Amino acid sequence: MQITHFGHACVLLDTGAARLLIDPGLFSTGFEDLTGLNAIMITHQHFDHLDADRLDPLLRANPDARLIVDAGSAEKVADREHEVTRPGDTLQVAGARVDVLGGDHAVIHPDVPMIPNNGYLVDGTHLHPGDAYVPAPQPGLQVLFVPAGAPWLKIGEVVDYLRAVAPRTAVPIHEAVLSKAGQKVHYGLLEQLAPEGTAFRVLDREPPAPTTL
Repeated sequence: MQITHFGHACVLLDTGAARLLIDPGLFSTGFEDLTGLNAIMITHQHFDHLDADRLDPLLRANPDARLIVDAGSAEKVADREHEVTRPGDTLQVAGARVDVLGGDHAVIHPDVPMIPNNGYLVDGTHLHPGDAYVPAPQPGLQVLFVPAGAPWLKIGEVVDYLRAVAPRTAVPIHEAVLSKAGQKVHYGLLEQLAPEGTAFRVLDREPPAPTTL
């Protein structure tokens, strides 16, 4: 599978049978000129995962792409053709299988309302959890896109999540809220404390380039 990281939570997965763009949000760049997409998939409604201003031109450039969203994002895309998915759903997108996992966004603070959050498992091998510690449904995951920095995130909990999933490769995402120094610290801890057998791989960011994982 070819992976391109456009910064923060936005990744393009090219399975060879489908091109899936996940979470084109405000903190991500470089995805705007993509074509040939089979689906644009949104994990949840926050602006760093769904940038409505750049969504419309992306949809115009990809008229055959399915817009797949969680229940909480449906209102934000109500004037666009879209599909609402929920945990437990399984989708066929072109030649790819997408299992919808998760349920709720991680807790930011008790005073901040909870919202839905979809995790997307592609072909049973690559898991994008959105903003939650979404467990893998079975062992042997090939790639986990692991959140590295967020208002809801404690690095020790991320380490525990990474150890519980124990993927073959961990790719950090959701890093835009960290300074360069913060990225170095968080990445260092995740690499140092990753479970045995898990490789930690930071993907090229400038310019975005596809990597096979």
